[in-house]
Amino acid sequence: MSTRFDVVVVGAGPAGVSAGYALAKAGFAVAIFERGEYPGAKNMFGGVLYGGLLHELIPNYWEIAPLERHVSQRRLALLSAESALSLDFRAESFNRPPFNGFTVSRPQFDRWYAEQAIAAGALLVPETVVDDLLWEEECVAGVVARRALGDVRADVVIAADGANSLLAQRARLRSGLPPQDVALGVKEIIALPRQVIEERFNLTGDEGAALEFIGTFSHGVQAGGFVYTNKESLSVGVVANLASLRARRVGIVALLDDFKAHPAVHRLLAGGVTREYAAHLVPEGGWPALPTLYGDGILLAGDAAGLVCATGLSLEGANYAIASGLAAAEAVKLAKSRGDYSKATLAGYEQLLRERFVLPDLELYRRVPALLAQPRLYQAYPEAACAFFEDLLTVDGRPKRRVRHLASQALAGKASLWQLLWDMFEGGRAL
Repeated sequence: MSTRFDVVVVGAGPAGVSAGYALAKAGFAVAIFERGEYPGAKNMFGGVLYGGLLHELIPNYWEIAPLERHVSQRRLALLSAESALSLDFRAESFNRPPFNGFTVSRPQFDRWYAEQAIAAGALLVPETVVDDLLWEEECVAGVVARRALGDVRADVVIAADGANSLLAQRARLRSGLPPQDVALGVKEIIALPRQVIEERFNLTGDEGAALEFIGTFSHGVQAGGFVYTNKESLSVGVVANLASLRARRVGIVALLDDFKAHPAVHRLLAGGVTREYAAHLVPEGGWPALPTLYGDGILLAGDAAGLVCATGLSLEGANYAIASGLAAAEAVKLAKSRGDYSKATLAGYEQLLRERFVLPDLELYRRVPALLAQPRLYQAYPEAACAFFEDLLTVDGRPKRRVRHLASQALAGKASLWQLLWDMFEGGRAL
């Protein structure tokens, strides 16, 4: 026995729910399959949601959504063994609606977001694993799910089933994910009283801070750390490239422990109690690693499509997921109007992604993945930068030295001047 819908969405993260919500509002019969007990039960990201598109979909969503803090402060820090050099930015405009971004708890936010799709008419099917695709000749015609009622047929399938998308592979839109194109993120939720967080991070009310770190705690691994403020907890974690972890023979948990132990980070976490621990794969290959985004009767969205933008200054995924989910919904509407769900018609999805910002951003930063693979970014340069400023700011009764001498001394044994100039040139091109 089989069940039929207009559209089957696999994955109830931001990409899948956005597609399901938009299509249900347009009158489509939509089923959203989620392998977790509820949306968000198995989802994890660092913790910042940029909600410009969500505001278009659900006006003033911040008045009803379960959000933590709006982010008004950003910090990028370079760490040596005992020092930290930080660049801080704070904007009052980020304190006003529609706000720039929020820290969120995925179990709460994803559950709420899915409820909006259900209210619009979508059917949510939790605790259900989708194992394969159904085919009619050469066209996807539904999914094979672990459920009592058998196969589920549909005119089109939207695969939003995560970085290591099984359905993308089943549809022959992508082979396995190579280690150099994927990162492993691990995160702890560390409870702290609200007043302590606000005093420690210099915040008022529901203001929040997003802090990113690179440096010697990574032991040369292509990795970064983060600390994001929630109302009564901190999201603390590291994101590390899988190929780099393997090459350096470093464990991700050891990396997280070393990050938390750094003096600049440890004092931010002091007195906190770890409440949760999570891990997640992140497709960070960018433009060069994008799979084919559509096929006959199928579209890829969110992480399943590799739509994550890593610039070295930030790692964004949820906003690209929402954008791709909405673009997928528009592509399905067009296909419905033509009565044609072939690859030729669904190819309009790519143009919709270009119109929204998703593909232009990834193309703009197409050189960044190669730049981020440079080991000097994670050890030599953070050490040199911290050593330079420590020498520059030390007052010990001895004569001052020329800045260029201090810079040369800081770089000695770490990188040559020509390597620094070349990396600056490459960084400028990439960014």
